[in-house]
Amino acid sequence: MRASRLLSILLLLQAHGRLTAADLAARLEVSVRTIYRDVEALHAAGIPVYGEAGHAGGYRLVEGWRTRLTGLTAEEADRLLFAGLPGPAAELGYQSVVAAVQLKVRAALPTPLADRAARLEQRFHLDTPGWYSDGDPSPHLAEAAEAVWREHRIRVRYRGWRGEVTRVLEPYGLVLKGGRWYVVAARPDRAEPATYRVNQILDLTPLDEPFDRPEFDLPGWWRAHVVAFRAGLHRDEAAVRLSPRGFARLREVGSDVVVAAAEASAGPPDEAGWVRAVIPIESLTHAHGDLLRLGAEVEVLSPEPLRRRLTETAAALTALYPSP
Repeated sequence: MRASRLLSILLLLQAHGRLTAADLAARLEVSVRTIYRDVEALHAAGIPVYGEAGHAGGYRLVEGWRTRLTGLTAEEADRLLFAGLPGPAAELGYQSVVAAVQLKVRAALPTPLADRAARLEQRFHLDTPGWYSDGDPSPHLAEAAEAVWREHRIRVRYRGWRGEVTRVLEPYGLVLKGGRWYVVAARPDRAEPATYRVNQILDLTPLDEPFDRPEFDLPGWWRAHVVAFRAGLHRDEAAVRLSPRGFARLREVGSDVVVAAAEASAGPPDEAGWVRAVIPIESLTHAHGDLLRLGAEVEVLSPEPLRRRLTETAAALTALYPSP
């Protein structure tokens, strides 16, 4: 562990030029006193690192000195995929390993390419969660990832839409979609895998039971799953009238399928600029919530149950907010 930390200090100084003991301690998640001892150890090993006193001081390597000890460990090579995904890497518990990977890759690059990589990091950033969510944290994500990697079964207590169930799963892989983690897993009694949202796992127990993972194309399976999910999502339709503002708002809040259907079916505008259109809906409950986001800029013409629900909601709002 200490040898890895000493190498990390060298690579950090090589990448940044000068860092204080406090900077190094924060990056390596150790105490400043530990950094002092590590720097003394580097001195004793003949590494040309020196300290500068004062407000602008810190530790530096002698100009032009570079370490060539940049080989990746097996664990670091395994985590290389996450080098550009600091958020998901941290959620999976890989943050320190990925940080070491990034340091070693930069140290191995010639100076011009290392400078370009640093500029790239400052100009492009991937933020996977949506605007109104901080992601999908789960206390069982790291355990699920370990089970995927080791190809061992897990027993989970899971909260599905039908209630809580207990399952033994054979996890094939993890997928991050829109800031939410899903585990793709089969059951010992069923060959076809299914998806389970990780933060709906209420309890997870790793089992000392390895399983034979079949040849499984996770990206290809997920793409097909998404296509099938979208195809079966909208089972009904609604006829609506949309104001010009409502149509513009629909393009902001509606899914691509709903917007495309509205644009394809829209008739000519009336004298007030309102148009009639037919849009697909998943269910009365989902459509009720989605169309409420358009407020008074949409009128549902059919189906009648959906129109009635919106009428009842409008009446309840009027009672809650009476006119002065």
